[in-house]
Amino acid sequence: MLCTKNLIWEGIDVRKDLGRVITAMVTPFKENGEVNYEKAVELAEYLIENGSDGILVSGTTGESPVLSDEEKVKLFETIAEALNGKAVVIAGTGCNSTDRTIELTKRAEAAGVDAVMLVGPYYNKPPQEGFYKHFEKVAFSTNLPIMIYNVPGRTGKNIEAETILKLAQIDNIIAVKEASGNLDQVSAIIANKPKDFEVYSGDDSLTLPILALGGKGVVSVASHIAGSQIKEMILAYERGETQKASEIHAELFPLFKVMFVTTNPIPVKTAMNLLGWELGELKLPLNPPGEAELVKIKNVLKALGYNRIIS
Repeated sequence: MLCTKNLIWEGIDVRKDLGRVITAMVTPFKENGEVNYEKAVELAEYLIENGSDGILVSGTTGESPVLSDEEKVKLFETIAEALNGKAVVIAGTGCNSTDRTIELTKRAEAAGVDAVMLVGPYYNKPPQEGFYKHFEKVAFSTNLPIMIYNVPGRTGKNIEAETILKLAQIDNIIAVKEASGNLDQVSAIIANKPKDFEVYSGDDSLTLPILALGGKGVVSVASHIAGSQIKEMILAYERGETQKASEIHAELFPLFKVMFVTTNPIPVKTAMNLLGWELGELKLPLNPPGEAELVKIKNVLKALGYNRIIS
């Protein structure tokens, strides 16, 4: 067995269960462009007090492409130390170089995180066997639980269901974040996966449909703003209160959609700044939303009852 780390908190064995709501946390920056580690801790603590079971550090929403490895590792260390077992800390360590992914994963393990998320290698568009060998080699290099991240809209290549199912046989590959938007693919994975392998929605708007197919939860962007409601939607569904879950989904659907009115994480970081969080600017090549997009974000926040919006 590869995954031997004894990680149990609030009754959840992290070797098998990463929770239901994992927030892909934005990375705060100071005015000079440096990472604001103190604000990152403040935000992480807020998120776990408002519905999040886990925090994903340095994912796409955290602007990982513009963070140096040193910045990432310091974020891993800072958040892991601050949360200290209060929630699962997942480090985004994947990239399109297998050797670099292994190196960063080892550093994340040394930093004290609970698990890692590995995005499908991007730009080089490997064949399915290349995907398999990449993730297999990384898995064999660490004791940490691993979540695969399939997001072909960003990487340029889909990790097919057959490949995910093959990877699910590796002991410490315990979950997939499915952001293909293809519910047939999600269905195929869930119908044939091992019992202890979990499927998470990578799209807030598909959380409830994926739960209905047998999914576990969501790696969420909208949980920055509505984490408690998203958690309640999932718990209501699990209790069999499907009408209540559907009503929460319908209420939050405009938020789910506006979070992707332009490239993520532009809308969510803008929304959090509008709500007074002072998380800093986006780093190029990302830029602030256009005026029409900003109006849409503000309107959705107001509709959800956030009346105090900073201009």
